[in-house]
Amino acid sequence: MALYKYSSFVTQSNDTGFDAIHSPGTPAPFAGIYKCAGCGHEIGTAEAHPLPPQNHHQHTVAQGNIRWRLAVYAQHN
Repeated sequence: MALYKYSSFVTQSNDTGFDAIHSPGTPAPFAGIYKCAGCGHEIGTAEAHPLPPQNHHQHTVAQGNIRWRLAVYAQHN
């Protein structure tokens, strides 16, 4: 789970961008921290960089395929 020390550095959002599930190897739509929906593994990536591939880490059969979901959006204005 993503951690933070200063609550003033993060803001809760209900943006639908947090609901989308992304396949391995697809470009990240946003810069930030992505969490694997199957096992909870987290990665950080830049916008438009490919999300880690299917062989990035191993899953059990119960965890299913690797699927990425945006957990923390790195806003840059």
